Amino acid sequence: MAEFASNFWSLWVIGLTLLSLAALVWLLFSVYFSKHKEERGVVWDETLREGAHPPPMWWFWLLLAVLVFSLGYLALFPGLGNYPGALGWSQHSRLVKSERDFARAYGEARARWANAELSELSADPDAMRSAARVYQNYCAACHGRDARGGARMFPNLRDFEWQWGGGEAEILHSLREGRRAAMPAWGEVLGEEGVNAVAAYVLALSGGAADNPRYARGREIYAQFCVSCHGAAGGGNPQIGAPNLANDAWLYGRSASAVRASIKEGRNGEMPAWKTRLDETQIRLLAAWLLSGAETK
Repeated sequence: MAEFASNFWSLWVIGLTLLSLAALVWLLFSVYFSKHKEERGVVWDETLREGAHPPPMWWFWLLLAVLVFSLGYLALFPGLGNYPGALGWSQHSRLVKSERDFARAYGEARARWANAELSELSADPDAMRSAARVYQNYCAACHGRDARGGARMFPNLRDFEWQWGGGEAEILHSLREGRRAAMPAWGEVLGEEGVNAVAAYVLALSGGAADNPRYARGREIYAQFCVSCHGAAGGGNPQIGAPNLANDAWLYGRSASAVRASIKEGRNGEMPAWKTRLDETQIRLLAAWLLSGAETK
């Protein structure tokens, strides 16, 4: 039990607990050991006679056992305000013991991993097994248990198509600080016809047919509004998170409707920062695991 801010609340809890136990004792013995004679003259609902059928004795033994258990528990464990109990047990002590046991079992390996290069970690089977467990605990909910993404919102981590760059420094930054995409909505600026033209051109760019004259209007709009982020050839810009439009790695889907939605409504995906939830060793293990291919088996 957490410590109270003042002794008043501790004494208040102790008083309420002991009063409740005393009331239970009084009720128990008043029912089974009272010398008061039963009134058999009062009849309820024609057939029920007050006091005619005393409660069964197994109730008494059950309640007595509960009372004894409660008194024993309150004597051994925290339960009476700030009283720690005879055993001195607490959730904090259990946590401290768990941390101590963890440090004793894995401290040496973690210290070695914390100072190792990512290439060394990628070649260490034990480190990669540990990294895979970290991934399953913290990342699989979004990126899938097989690390291939999901829901057309979370990227595939096994195709080496990294929107923000796939180098060691970029992946470590993504894990530590997170990422926030900022694809603006162009629907009001381009209009429905312009959105359709750009979508058709982008899909042609991905398919290697962007030079076709039928996409001239889309190419013209793209050069005016999109080239500054995605580049003239659609190769993207990892420094600002602008994805490559000339490959087949489409996070939100490669259908015409999905591409039109991205252009018209924009996209604002977010990768949370993990530096406050994972320690540096776990982050480095994850980065090495991702660079090695993100094998989940």
